[in-house]
Amino acid sequence: MLITGLIIGLLLIGLVLGYLIRRRQHRTELLAVQAEAREIIAQATEQTKAKVNRLREKSRQATLAYQQSVKDELTEQQNDIQVREQRRQQREKLLGQMAVRLDDQTAMLDERTQANRDQRQAIHLLHDQAGGLRDVREQTLAEQAGMDAKAAQDTVVQDTELALKRDRDVEVKSLNDNAEASAERWAKDVVLSATESGPQDLPKEHLEHTVTVPNGEIRSKIIGRDGQHIRLLETLTGTDLLFVPDDNTTLFISTHDPIRREVARVALTNLVASRRISATQIETQVENAQRDVNHSLWETGEQTVSLLHVGWMHPDLMKLIGRLKFRTSYGQNVLLHSIEVAQLTGAMAARLGYNTRLARRAGLLHDLGKAIDHEVEGTHVEIGTEFAQKYGEDDVVINAIAAHHGDVEKTSPLSDLVAAADAISGARPGARSESVEDYINRLRALEQIANDQSGVAESYAIQAGRELRIIVKPQELDDHAAADLTQEVAKQIEAKLTYPGKIKVTTIRKSTAVEYVGDEKKKKKHKKKKAANA
Repeated sequence: MLITGLIIGLLLIGLVLGYLIRRRQHRTELLAVQAEAREIIAQATEQTKAKVNRLREKSRQATLAYQQSVKDELTEQQNDIQVREQRRQQREKLLGQMAVRLDDQTAMLDERTQANRDQRQAIHLLHDQAGGLRDVREQTLAEQAGMDAKAAQDTVVQDTELALKRDRDVEVKSLNDNAEASAERWAKDVVLSATESGPQDLPKEHLEHTVTVPNGEIRSKIIGRDGQHIRLLETLTGTDLLFVPDDNTTLFISTHDPIRREVARVALTNLVASRRISATQIETQVENAQRDVNHSLWETGEQTVSLLHVGWMHPDLMKLIGRLKFRTSYGQNVLLHSIEVAQLTGAMAARLGYNTRLARRAGLLHDLGKAIDHEVEGTHVEIGTEFAQKYGEDDVVINAIAAHHGDVEKTSPLSDLVAAADAISGARPGARSESVEDYINRLRALEQIANDQSGVAESYAIQAGRELRIIVKPQELDDHAAADLTQEVAKQIEAKLTYPGKIKVTTIRKSTAVEYVGDEKKKKKHKKKKAANA
């Protein structure tokens, strides 16, 4: 029993000691865990603070950027408002000027109306007086001439009709002169107003004919072994590629086709930028350039049509309009010229009460034929008229295209407006690079070729040198000789002069015979009678 009690006591003591040891270990582990937890919490706190600081800094920067963007937007809006205000003031000024003109015209019309009323009253009074005089005249003629009333009345009526015809002719001539003077003043006002408010200034784009090569290595790659690469480029683009003498970094693109030139320029620019030049790469870049240029043509045409608000237009016509971007006439970009003509025509049509959309459409398409006049036989007028008919354009537009250089008769007032706008756009200072001296010399050269031929009386270069009219002496040349003369002048012009498009040579042979009968003989007889009486 004693041993058993001792064992139990030892067990109890062991349990107590184990409990105490276990408790102490547990406390030690708990303290370690608590310390680790505090360390984790401290690290988390530091990380949280760092994240909060980063977020605050990021938020502050975003706020500052947003504030700056808002300030920039407000500044831009203020600038836009100032521009709009300036435009509004200009429009108010223009409307004020137009109101003054309308008041002046209204006053002028009122004065003319009052003058017409006074003239009508005077005419009625004169008519009553003429009726009384006619009765007295009939009675006097009947008494003195021994005529009956009917014969005297017929005589008076005939004399009165002759007098009224003379007065009517004088009055009609006076009215015509006044109407022409008024129409001329009104036309000048319309043109001046349209010029001031119609065309918008558009940035001029310089068409590059060269590509800059950065170094000799790229130049050698472009030329290729034995010139294979440059010949491949010339074949694919249809151009001639030449390095400028004394400048190995400038590659000149030579061709009569501006679209091919642009394709070659884009392809060469991409090749130089990529610095990977091989036969395969050249073919790929030329294909990409052709695709990009074709898309650019259509996109340019679409933007132009949208800018001018001319309504729906066939995609092929828009592509032709885009081609005008790469066409120049005497240094003037044809696309910008066409846009300017469209705006001027629309402005003049608005002031005259015509269809402004149709007017702008006719102005935009008037030089359409210049887009492909180097590819298709005929003048740009003939080509443009043919394409307008092909794509179902309005008859007014077709006539405006065909008649803007006077080749056919104008059948619509819009055709006259297009021709006037075309002349204004081409004649304004700085529009074309050709000097007045060169222009005059070119016309004189045309006339000189005709004047050097035998039998020519006079010659005139008209329509800016597009037509040469020759007047021959009918006594020296018959009809067959005049036709031969026309052919000879055309051959010499083709051989000696450089000219754009087509020149029309017209020879005129006219024989007129004039004789006077009676006046001189009557005067001589009258003088003899006076001498005899004296």
